[in-house]
Amino acid sequence: MRFKSIAAALLAFAFGVSPTLAQAPLAPTPTAQPLAPSVAAAVAPEPPAQLTKQDVDTWLDGFMPYAISSAGIAGAVVVVVKDGQVLTERGFGYADVKTKKPVDPQTTLFRPGSVSKTFTWTAVMQQVEAGKLDLDTDVNRYLDFTIPPYQGQPITLRQLMTHSAGFEEQLRDEFVSKPEMMPSLETFLKRNIPKRIYAPGTVVAYSNYGATLAGYMVQRVSGEPFDAYVKRHIFDPLGMNHSTFDQPLPPSLAADMSKGYVTADQPPRPFEMITVGPAGSLSSTGDDMARFMIAHLQGGYNGDKLLQSPQIMYAQQTQFDPPLAAFALGFYHEDRNGQVIIAHAGDTNYFHSDMHLILGAHVGLFMSVNSPGRQGAAGPLRENLFREFMDRYFPVPAPQDLPTVATAKTDAKLMQGLYWSSRRADSSFLRILNLLGQAKVVAKPDGTLVVSDLVDASHAPEVWREVGPYQWVDRTGGRLVAVVKNGKVDNYMTDELPPVLEFMPVPGWAKASWNMPALFFTLAVLLGSLLLWPVQVFIRWRYKQAFPLTGRRATTYRLARLGAIVQVAAFGAYAVMFQALLGGALNADASLTPLLILCKALCWLGLVGVLVEAWNTVTVWTTQPSSWWAKASSLLILAAGLGFAWFALSLHLASPSLHY
Repeated sequence: MRFKSIAAALLAFAFGVSPTLAQAPLAPTPTAQPLAPSVAAAVAPEPPAQLTKQDVDTWLDGFMPYAISSAGIAGAVVVVVKDGQVLTERGFGYADVKTKKPVDPQTTLFRPGSVSKTFTWTAVMQQVEAGKLDLDTDVNRYLDFTIPPYQGQPITLRQLMTHSAGFEEQLRDEFVSKPEMMPSLETFLKRNIPKRIYAPGTVVAYSNYGATLAGYMVQRVSGEPFDAYVKRHIFDPLGMNHSTFDQPLPPSLAADMSKGYVTADQPPRPFEMITVGPAGSLSSTGDDMARFMIAHLQGGYNGDKLLQSPQIMYAQQTQFDPPLAAFALGFYHEDRNGQVIIAHAGDTNYFHSDMHLILGAHVGLFMSVNSPGRQGAAGPLRENLFREFMDRYFPVPAPQDLPTVATAKTDAKLMQGLYWSSRRADSSFLRILNLLGQAKVVAKPDGTLVVSDLVDASHAPEVWREVGPYQWVDRTGGRLVAVVKNGKVDNYMTDELPPVLEFMPVPGWAKASWNMPALFFTLAVLLGSLLLWPVQVFIRWRYKQAFPLTGRRATTYRLARLGAIVQVAAFGAYAVMFQALLGGALNADASLTPLLILCKALCWLGLVGVLVEAWNTVTVWTTQPSSWWAKASSLLILAAGLGFAWFALSLHLASPSLHY
């Protein structure tokens, strides 16, 4: 199943998730509870395939070449570790399409995106074990600036590691176009403190800023620059000689960096400069990632321990929507087929990766591709690879269908409506993404649910059937769980997505169901008035007619049209802004500031234009003679102007702040 959301697609970078694990056994790790009491299997599973190099290689050879070719993906790497050894590591396709340079899992570097965070969280836990950091202390204790409290409540490292600090989403300065524009961690963090929109520990909302903040804390308490700390305390002990957080890449590694592509038939894109380094700037090979997986699965690598008590890091923390799995400390759980699995996904604009650690079986799976592919095909490819891997090597009996609950129709009606992500911008013009990315939940007559953004491989919405109190399943076994408080839906989550965000009911003022028609009406009227103006001028010229209005009527007529021009220009400028932000280079540095200032200046002039449009309407209706067309058109233009004012103010398009 795939999650398809406009806002999520635009913020691609965001998702950015053998011998024994240690000599001492793992402490019991809480796992998601079943939706209902266990049910006998309807069909016994096929005997599992043997997890051997030969079998995995044969399976991958039947899966990967066709998958990446049909998806338009240039190259990929897949690594499997088991019992402290590399079981197999395979390269597919090309690191450089033009020169036909193949992917080599031992030397070709990929960008694992937010999988980088697992290195940051490992470094955090090292400092916790050293007594220099505490998971439940106000983080301001470790900073040289202040994260403001939310309703008097500070945030803790545990909340940063479970993405429940309450930060809003932001993009400013997270990506830069040139190496010389790269700020230090200190500079970035101090000038880009995001607004907190939730009480700490109450809502999961993924945050790159939060992970970067944690990396800065490691830097401060250890006395070493973050990149150097990771090299000395993680890369070097594990022999990860082809890995770095440095940007740009050091000369010794640059030649081995895979090119990044949109699709394999397009030109390569520039190396991405990511300012939130601890959250996503890692470059690494498949072989090096194998060493990192083994170190976590075994508690160390070749006798070097990463952590003294790794089980603390792997235990589930707060389950925001029981019975679904939740975050551990940094990793998130995606328990499946009876196995306890910690994982992390990662996405830059061009590289897309997944790492899965099957704790009890001491097995790890890492894969990365260097292109999103056609229609974002990298997402389904990664999901299918993991699902088929688990079903092939860790099969479970197919359970009987659970009965539909008696309250299904009532509960479905309660769920019906529009929802937006907890990971969202609130105080900047990025609010427009909240309008574009709302999920629609529809209650069908038979009591099942359809969620617009949860679709199958053919892009058809899946159907969800309620089998427990506010607990739904789809035909593939995916689960959706809602939290209901005081008779109203508070949020829902689904295990078809990592547990990095919740979906919350959209308040009435922000619903796309009326805002989008209002936006289309506003644009249609403003554009229509502009198109008619030159047409009228041409007709008068063609038939040698004089302009019929004089005095104040002529002045307000012309000013109202000028106001409409400015309002259309403001919308157009923001369209250019979003294209510059999200359309290719994923650049959010200071080079966009002049364009943003222009956008906001046009919005302010557009708001003045609303006053002019109101003046024009009053003039038309109080001056005789005035035709019905003049009166109607003045009202239409005023209505469109008021629509412009609503969007400029409610979406913060006219906000004086340059933060976003």
